[in-house]
Amino acid sequence: MTKILAVDDSNSLRQMVVFTLKQSGYDVVEARNGTEGLQKAKAGQVDLVLTDVNMPEMDGITLVRELRALPSYKFTPILVLTTEAGTDKKQEGRAAGATGWLVKPFSPDQLIATVKRVLG
Repeated sequence: MTKILAVDDSNSLRQMVVFTLKQSGYDVVEARNGTEGLQKAKAGQVDLVLTDVNMPEMDGITLVRELRALPSYKFTPILVLTTEAGTDKKQEGRAAGATGWLVKPFSPDQLIATVKRVLG
């Protein structure tokens, strides 16, 4: 089963993402911020990471950089889910190693279509 790490400090958004992914047959690991997300990613390999940008302790762009520095996450798809739609933030995310960008709010169908696309 495909395992996905969902990192977001918003409980309601994280619950929606987790519910949507589980309904589509994915195994989901949750984290409330980048620091917790990095710990969980190191504790067990996942097939895809979904992360918010603006979070306490460690933001999503830093999380992307930290994950890309690990050999086991060099090629793992990482999607950024955020309200940040600006070109500068997107370029910063891409430079850090993000695979894609999904702007909030998004529909469950958009989320699943994007996840399927990046997982191949």
